[in-house]
Amino acid sequence: MFKTFSVAMKLGQAVAKYSKQIAKPLPIKKAKAAGNAIQNFIDSRQFRAIGGKGGDGCISFLQLWCNEHAGPDGGDGGHGGHVILKATSDVRDLGKMPTLAEAEDGEKGSNKDCNGKNASHMIIDVPIGTVIKDNNHKVVGDLKKEGLMFIAARGGAGGKGNHFFASDIEQTPKICEFGALGEDLEYTVEIKSMAHVGLIGFPNAGKSTLLRAISRARPKVAPYPFTTLKPYLGIVEYDDYEQVAVADLPGLIPDSHKNKGLGIQFLRHAERCMALVFVLDASLDEPWNYLEILQYELSQFDERLRQRPHLLVANKIDLPEALANIEKIREETGMKVIGVSGKTGENVEELLKEIKIIYDKNRELEEKENYES
Repeated sequence: MFKTFSVAMKLGQAVAKYSKQIAKPLPIKKAKAAGNAIQNFIDSRQFRAIGGKGGDGCISFLQLWCNEHAGPDGGDGGHGGHVILKATSDVRDLGKMPTLAEAEDGEKGSNKDCNGKNASHMIIDVPIGTVIKDNNHKVVGDLKKEGLMFIAARGGAGGKGNHFFASDIEQTPKICEFGALGEDLEYTVEIKSMAHVGLIGFPNAGKSTLLRAISRARPKVAPYPFTTLKPYLGIVEYDDYEQVAVADLPGLIPDSHKNKGLGIQFLRHAERCMALVFVLDASLDEPWNYLEILQYELSQFDERLRQRPHLLVANKIDLPEALANIEKIREETGMKVIGVSGKTGENVEELLKEIKIIYDKNRELEEKENYES
């Protein structure tokens, strides 16, 4: 009896573990917004930060009813504010980050030894995982945890008033300091990880239509090339309470690594995705040749991109010529091919299961690395 119970428990644990690995995607119940606003994902921003100027010191001499020469009483100027970047989970991209941020100036000093007020710091919220690079493309900041801050530009120090310079030798100084200027620096701000999965393919391969089919995202769809000029992000929810971010990336063309088309900017988007899904238009002649071009362009930009987890999707299987090409794509590439139709939603659930398997494996590796470190 106990042996039977033990076997049943092990079988139940195995079934539970297996079912957890193949968590099912939840259906999209909430309707998409009816408005025409299209929100794209901003993962890179050129940023200029200017610290506040320090307040000037004051030259003043105190005059009392009982003493006309009571001595110097000029106060110090206040310090200028810093420009600070702060990592927070309340922000998802860099869309609301300004390209120019200038902190407040410190107040001037005044008589009767009144020091100027220090300026408040300007704090700009950025997503967790934001990387800051200087003009030499050197990483100077990595905000990988909640609450981490990076001082992009320091404010200038306040100038000293003439009271500061009073001494036994010089009892009536008529000098003060100007407030120092704040730092004026330029950065490239990028999000290290844009999405868990990036959809990669040629223009008009159906990436935007596919993203619309699996999420509530509403990227632009049109029958001409380069309708997607910036990444669009969609969220896929599963019944194990996990959420997987899928990005629709701009179309890739030959010689993109030479900055043709959207070029290097596109390849940088792909670099920030944990896994890649190659989307081929299966209705074209010899669509497997397009996969070779995609892989070549990625390897020319960064060889490590070819080592990323990836899937191969043959889109537009609602067309007769696409169905005939699927088996040929398998033979030519030697890869597992998932045939889907973003337009009709056919076989999309199988694609979402494969994405979840890749996501779970990557998460296990991350947890193992964090545990070992």
